[in-house]
Amino acid sequence: MLEFQTEEGVLRVMLQGEIDHHSAGQLREQIDCRLEELLPKRLILDFTGVTFMDSSGIGLVMGRVRQAAAYGGQVEIAVPAGHIRKVMQLSGIDKLANIHAPVHPAEQKG
Repeated sequence: MLEFQTEEGVLRVMLQGEIDHHSAGQLREQIDCRLEELLPKRLILDFTGVTFMDSSGIGLVMGRVRQAAAYGGQVEIAVPAGHIRKVMQLSGIDKLANIHAPVHPAEQKG
């Protein structure tokens, strides 16, 4: 399941549940549709609600990094400490996108 938030050139995608080979394709299509529609300067993939992720989640992130780069956008990954963060770091995703602790959009203004 996905939830989208948009604000001033930022698209935040809150992912929830499990990301595996069964769910990744549908998630990819939904995110890409929004990317093509909005062309945000920043795409934040928020993994706070993700309970499980396999290599399909890494592929999902890598593909969105390529999509955003094609029109000059950047990708950030919000992920709490724990196993999802470790998977991201071990995969080398942190070389392609900034990984940070989740921050609510309202907190960024202050």
